[in-house]
Amino acid sequence: MDLSSIKNKLSALQSAGQKKEKVDYSKYLWKPKQEGKFQIRIVPSVLNKQNPFQELFVHYGFGKFPIYALTNWGEKDPIVEFAKQLRTTNDKENWKLSKKLEPKMRVFAPVIVRGEEEKGVRMWEFGKEIYMQLLGIADDEDYGDYTDINEGRDFTLEAVTGDIGGRQGLKTSIRIKPKTSPLSTDKSDIESWLVNQPNILEVQRKTEFDKLKEILQNWLNPEDATETSDDDEEETPAVASKSDLPWEEEDSKPNTNYELKTKKSKVDKFDELFED
Repeated sequence: MDLSSIKNKLSALQSAGQKKEKVDYSKYLWKPKQEGKFQIRIVPSVLNKQNPFQELFVHYGFGKFPIYALTNWGEKDPIVEFAKQLRTTNDKENWKLSKKLEPKMRVFAPVIVRGEEEKGVRMWEFGKEIYMQLLGIADDEDYGDYTDINEGRDFTLEAVTGDIGGRQGLKTSIRIKPKTSPLSTDKSDIESWLVNQPNILEVQRKTEFDKLKEILQNWLNPEDATETSDDDEEETPAVASKSDLPWEEEDSKPNTNYELKTKKSKVDKFDELFED
């Protein structure tokens, strides 16, 4: 008996049974957690010097936490593929379901939060409304490039509690500062902030294709759902607050009681939907 091999096997099994270490996303992400005014500065992105915004797509409603779509990594996503299949049936209910299954856009930008400069660059997460405001301001030549490290502009972000789609949550608004200012008076800080920026797709846990397919199948057929361990559900950087879920319809979550209008059994032929 090879004792060394036995020990290695035992160690591997013990490691597999241990809880996965939780990622402290507060080190990488920033968004208001309470009411108040905050001053932030959008920093030029290390990923794209021409555009500080990163658009990512997220699945909501499949569990306790949002799930990042595999399309963010340039890979096929079974939920996205299934939504496409639904649109080929020319059935109104299938089209309605496909719209709810489509991942929702969240936007991230690297920022320095004034008063918390020691925490470095974090990724500010926001939705379509704030995104459009930021793009509109960027398009206004009166303001110029608000990410400029020498003559850019800070933003005042105000968070207040209000109704969001029938739920109470923090609503945010932004206002650009009228005066320009440098990113910092410390050259070493600027140099560090321009380089040391979190990459969401590197810190975010990626759910593999087969696991996503299982999640989708359980969602479609809750009576046949397989059990999912707590380790399989991990909080992600995307908005997890129930009061901030970006559903298309304000007063309802996705309805899981759809009967798919397809000729083939959705159980027996499920895997065929993902064949090349």
